[in-house]
Amino acid sequence: MSDLEEGAFDKLMSVSTATLTTVLFKRGLKNIYLQGVSRLRPGPNMVGPAYTLRYIPAREDLDHLASFADRNNAQRKGVEECPSGAVFMIDSRMDASAASAGCILATRLQARGCRGIVTDGGFRDTPDIAELDMPAFHSRPSAPTNLTKHHAVAVNDPIACGGVSVFPGDIIVGDNEGVVCIPRHMANEVANEAAEMTVFEDFVLDMVKQGASTFGLYPPTDPSTKDRFNTWRLAKGK
Repeated sequence: MSDLEEGAFDKLMSVSTATLTTVLFKRGLKNIYLQGVSRLRPGPNMVGPAYTLRYIPAREDLDHLASFADRNNAQRKGVEECPSGAVFMIDSRMDASAASAGCILATRLQARGCRGIVTDGGFRDTPDIAELDMPAFHSRPSAPTNLTKHHAVAVNDPIACGGVSVFPGDIIVGDNEGVVCIPRHMANEVANEAAEMTVFEDFVLDMVKQGASTFGLYPPTDPSTKDRFNTWRLAKGK
């Protein structure tokens, strides 16, 4: 499902969403960082292609407990069909007044090899979800069942999540700060540039810790900065 070239996945696992937003901004993309979404528990990066679920507002004649028995229920169908290696992205219309999912479905996604779960709404059972190995991002805890506010209507269609357009197959990267959506057609070049930018940022931080001024260093407008960076990189083996 992913179009990532060999090595690009590992590079995205080692870069920050802050760096990625800058790399994407250089390509004219400003609205790629999900708003109002945070991680339940710190951990390694989350990287994978988006697999999506879209909610619309619930309607009482459709959304009742018996609806969960329907094998075509989009929420349950999405969980059971989410490919291994994907990130399960849920469009909850930025409404956390009812849960987008709970620990049972999150655990099922983890068992299927899902690399993470993200919603711009809320999760229930958050203490248990936080203990999973799979990263989870949401806006805040929400105990009420999804049926009280959300009607699952579409699987693997384009969605909005955290105010960002997410298309199936876009590459999702999450770290301990937040979540970025990278258009799939530019994911490899973004991964390569972000990895290089991260090495340079490590150099800059090292210099600043040693007392260097940021003028001419970051951005590297001083001609000597490049030479100092190359020397530092050789010494560090980066």
